[in-house]
Amino acid sequence: MDRDDEQLLRPRVYGADHDHPGPLPNRRYAELVGGPLDGLLLDITEWTQAEVDAGVALATELGQFGAGGRAMYDPRPGDPARFDWTGDTP
Repeated sequence: MDRDDEQLLRPRVYGADHDHPGPLPNRRYAELVGGPLDGLLLDITEWTQAEVDAGVALATELGQFGAGGRAMYDPRPGDPARFDWTGDTP
């Protein structure tokens, strides 16, 4: 496997620099499950527990509403390392 193949297999972080799209050490991530951002990691290192519990609406052009739309994700009960897609919003 060459370097390009290895980069394709590494998880990507939502909103990360395109030159360094993978996770960084000493950071805390939640995996986005389902919806348009499925499989991406979300950096929640500096989030409070209340922010994690509230979930998130992430900007994406890939959702139902296209440019300007957001994909909504909530933490999975009992598994805060995974956020499940709950729908799209304009």
